Amino acid sequence: MPLLPLPAQLPVQLQATPGVALHLLAWAAACAALSPPALAQGVASDAELTPVIVVTGTATRTGLPSATASKTAEQLREQNLFNPEDALQYMPNTTVRKRYLGDRNALLAGRSFGTLQPSRALVYLDGYLISNFLGRFDAPRWNMVSPEAIERVDMLYGPYSALLPGNSIGSTVSVTQRVPRGFEASGRLIGSQQRFSQYGHADNFGSGQLSLHLGQALGNGLWLSAHLNHQDATSQPMQYATVTAAANGSFPATSGTATPVTGIVYDTDPKGLRRAVFGANAGAIDHTVQDTLNLRAGQKLSATLEASAMASWWHNDTHTRNQSFLRDASGASVWSGVVSDSGDGSNSFTIPLASFAPANRTELHQQLGASLKTRRGPGWNASLVLSSYRILDDAARQANNPDPVAAQGGAGSVTRRDGTGWHTAEAQATWTPSADDWAGGRHNLAFGLHRNGYQLDNTVANVAADGDWRGDEGLLAQYYRGRTAVTALYAQDGWRLADDWKLTLGWREEWFKAFDGSQLASGVSVPYDDRRLRGHSPKAALAFQASDSLLLKLSLGRGVRFPNVEELYNGTVTATSQTLSDPNLQAETSDAAELSAEQEWDHQRLRISLFRDDVKNAILRQSTSDAAVCKTTATGASSYTCVQNVDRVKTQGVELAWSAQDLWLSGLGLDASFAHNFQSKVTANRNDPAMVGKSWLRVPRQRATLQASWRPEAHWLFAASWRYEGRAYNDAYNLDVNPNVYGGVSRVRQLDLRSAYRFSPQLELALGVNNVADQPAYQSHPYPGRTLFAELRFSL
Repeated sequence: MPLLPLPAQLPVQLQATPGVALHLLAWAAACAALSPPALAQGVASDAELTPVIVVTGTATRTGLPSATASKTAEQLREQNLFNPEDALQYMPNTTVRKRYLGDRNALLAGRSFGTLQPSRALVYLDGYLISNFLGRFDAPRWNMVSPEAIERVDMLYGPYSALLPGNSIGSTVSVTQRVPRGFEASGRLIGSQQRFSQYGHADNFGSGQLSLHLGQALGNGLWLSAHLNHQDATSQPMQYATVTAAANGSFPATSGTATPVTGIVYDTDPKGLRRAVFGANAGAIDHTVQDTLNLRAGQKLSATLEASAMASWWHNDTHTRNQSFLRDASGASVWSGVVSDSGDGSNSFTIPLASFAPANRTELHQQLGASLKTRRGPGWNASLVLSSYRILDDAARQANNPDPVAAQGGAGSVTRRDGTGWHTAEAQATWTPSADDWAGGRHNLAFGLHRNGYQLDNTVANVAADGDWRGDEGLLAQYYRGRTAVTALYAQDGWRLADDWKLTLGWREEWFKAFDGSQLASGVSVPYDDRRLRGHSPKAALAFQASDSLLLKLSLGRGVRFPNVEELYNGTVTATSQTLSDPNLQAETSDAAELSAEQEWDHQRLRISLFRDDVKNAILRQSTSDAAVCKTTATGASSYTCVQNVDRVKTQGVELAWSAQDLWLSGLGLDASFAHNFQSKVTANRNDPAMVGKSWLRVPRQRATLQASWRPEAHWLFAASWRYEGRAYNDAYNLDVNPNVYGGVSRVRQLDLRSAYRFSPQLELALGVNNVADQPAYQSHPYPGRTLFAELRFSL
């Protein structure tokens, strides 16, 4: 694990798979022909991530206004990496809520935010945004990244750069894919087997992935690259059908004749209440087949001008199933109705018809991008980055009946999000200093104009009992839709006050607009007025190079995160639940500070950071059974979900990151991190005073990682990785006193092992295991059990 400099530029790449190549190429041609022209999105990653001063062969990050962490492709091969988001599993003070291999909703969390606030994290792929700010559980579109294509991953902490949008108040991730330097052909085949056990039921779940990469650099400055990625994965059960008892231990009353059953499991829920469990439900076991095609090209137009373009398509076909624990006297599975525990006749329960209903989903996404950049070295440079992300087809089909009945068709619903997506444009000018310039080489300037637009169209149609939920389109029942747009101007100056001092000052001004918002529910269509907000984000960072090996830095910054379309306009209503959006939601504003010290030795690096984050109008979505909490007069639902601004949330903590190479043993690499939050609490909330003094949701008190790799000689690799997260709260009032169960946010203690043997420079075999001790852990959903990996990598 060598000590890393940041890259001089952030390249690009792609990936491939045999059996799906032809139909993906067909999609590519069709989608390119049919897709409407759109602007796009990018971040000026070159200007943000490249200013690095190299001292004695290692990197001192004086050019960056915040703390950073990095992983190269070579380092990532020292861990079991199946999906792209696995690259972040051992980043300091970071949580990746990846529930299973192939999870499409692997959410990020960091210093002061949990996985319920995914819009506080930015993720870029070669400068193009893949963060999905359209909904509560819309994770970054990791599926657009092929693991085989990753060259490096860089993470920035906090809202300290004027070049980044307000969503950077948490973390910013930049994924760089490799650019070919000649003819390249490589790939990998990886398979896994998971053993999962919960509530006395155990099963094996397998997954596999094939990735191929082709690249060619030509002598005329043109390079081409293609990647295909195919994966077939099956999850462990994600959720369970339960009924919770009252505080006195009694379960809700039932009516009607009950069927005596065996198989009911009893446990204690996160709030310490008795709970009955009937089986894995709500499409608990997910079988997903995903294909990704990435095409990229670049051309050096002159000695100082280069252009690049990319086009990616991702297709997903998902089928879910359920598992009932219940058996009647004849041994047949029971899926719904009134049941009584044959072992305890005093307990009876009503299981809704839809509790064990399966779901299917098909999706086709497209991302297009282009950039034009000058490369003049010192002096003025300019760049234009455009991209578009569009959901071309998205049909989520939900049955109303349990698996055996739904297998024959019948009633259900179909939710479509066709046309949803985002587009952005970024134009930037930068000044790179030289010793003889107008300022004596003291100023590094960046100016930019940013524009992005998001569109969400979520339509629900009901399929009648005499129809077929698997294919029918049904009749329109509900929708919510709307658009948001942000325009930003920014400027930043890295001013070298003296040889050892650098002051970075920045300002970002943002104008937000929400428009075309409306929803249809219960036959009533409600339009919403357009809204405009404005954000001011000053930044400042002072770095002092105390010696060749010691860097001290103080960073201050404000970030403004505007509400997304789903938070403003979602108004879904069912017979048992209501979701209440807030079209008047305010932007959340973070005032953050970080004091850090970085010390480097010949074979080691240590960073210590003290951080503070003060968020006003923090955006929180919570679920409750009390209608008054959501300020609605509508009653009768058993569950209310609402979005609100929390007046003030404060987080303070300390973070350590250490790395070493060849410290005690030749070929031994070590990486370790530890983070401790002194507090992360709600300090003011007029809308819900009961929350004041409570811990912020899903932010653990501690996070820690440790990675060790040893290469005794060129052919062998042995590696071990361990990560820890303390318990966190999943209830706004911190009533979840029993977190280490399904539904809670538990401690995570996981040890992973990997070994690899390189037969030749072209062929490598690796074996690994995640969660060696089979430790159960939960982020509301259960995390995977012990999982075995076998991987074969090849290159030409």
